[in-house]
Amino acid sequence: MSSEGTSPDSTVGIDRSRRQFIAAAGAVGALGLAGCQGGSTGGEEAVTVASLNPMTGPYSSLGPGQRTGAELAVTEINNNDDYDFEFELVTGDTETEAGAAQSEAQRVVQEDGAEFVFGAISSSVALGLNDFAAQSEHIYFPGGAAVPITGSACNEWVFRFETNTAQIAEAISAYSVNNLGTNVWFHYADYAYGDSVYNRTSRRMENASDDYTEVGTSTSELGASNYGSFITQISNSEADVVMLGMTGGDLVNFTNQAADQGLTDQVAVVGPTQTFQSVRAGTGSNSVGTFGGARYDPSIEMGDNQAFVEAYSSENDRDPGNFARVGYDSIRLMAKGMHEAGSTEPGDVRDALEGGTFTTVLGDITLRESDHQATNPTWMAELVEGDGDSADVELLEQVPGSETLPPASDLGCEM
Repeated sequence: MSSEGTSPDSTVGIDRSRRQFIAAAGAVGALGLAGCQGGSTGGEEAVTVASLNPMTGPYSSLGPGQRTGAELAVTEINNNDDYDFEFELVTGDTETEAGAAQSEAQRVVQEDGAEFVFGAISSSVALGLNDFAAQSEHIYFPGGAAVPITGSACNEWVFRFETNTAQIAEAISAYSVNNLGTNVWFHYADYAYGDSVYNRTSRRMENASDDYTEVGTSTSELGASNYGSFITQISNSEADVVMLGMTGGDLVNFTNQAADQGLTDQVAVVGPTQTFQSVRAGTGSNSVGTFGGARYDPSIEMGDNQAFVEAYSSENDRDPGNFARVGYDSIRLMAKGMHEAGSTEPGDVRDALEGGTFTTVLGDITLRESDHQATNPTWMAELVEGDGDSADVELLEQVPGSETLPPASDLGCEM
């Protein structure tokens, strides 16, 4: 179990992956990236942008959404006369694995000349890409949610539109402990994101209620398939609430098995990513009655979200989910930074993005100068019966973006 006593959301096993990325990035730095530099936006210019997504591996159900969102953004940017540059999109598969992500990052930077990179969902992989961006001096928008990405591992080249676990904790923690029950069991995947969920939600619950009690914790390996013994432990405890720090196939399998063993009828099942489109598709009616944090929902009427939903649905015959909105606006924020800077040079774009306020599908957000984290709103939601095979999302309570983030210094960021 990790502790936040010395470094926020520190995790076991991240350092090895990060050392691999640092070594690889050093090799890229030695090349000087000759011939890959951008220029001013003085004329029609092609800018190479990379989207690195988990198309295989444990998070393969989430990667395609990221990519389709990014692809839509590129199409819109290239058809927008407000921009005097065009994006050329190159893609890669992180495989939800550090080594594969390292190879893809090296390839798109060294061979394709990408200086603007988006992607990864596994927070451990994203942390490695953070280091790679710092060494090779390209702008990176991560898709992982663990706090250290823009916390203790922050750097000047990393900007995040994905909502982090500190922000989602504000939506789910106080609501859960004040409305669903005070005896809480934590089960989480044993990696950066799971640790971050535990650290942030347990701390927030403790602050929200004097009656809060942590009745137990358990962890499983990323990509595990059998959760029966954990579910039995929770069922035999005095838990009112089980908080799940997992996502993708892990969360789908746990929820389905919990429903089969009757746990979802016994305790309130809460997960920061329980409302995700892919999770609802994989769990069907088994997720009805569970609760989740909502980073995004197609129904929200903020910013230019409804235009995004219409365009995405027209192209893909389905509404966008959270990962599509992250891909879409991460790429658009790169373009808006270039437009603001009047340049496609990464250093100039970095300066324009830092502290800037931009319109997104979540309304007007600021990429905080102190840590480059987007000031996104969050919601608490319940999963209810839907018209189709998947549960619907009922938004219960919103936390404004201005209230979701602690100071960067509290999250460990020093730039």
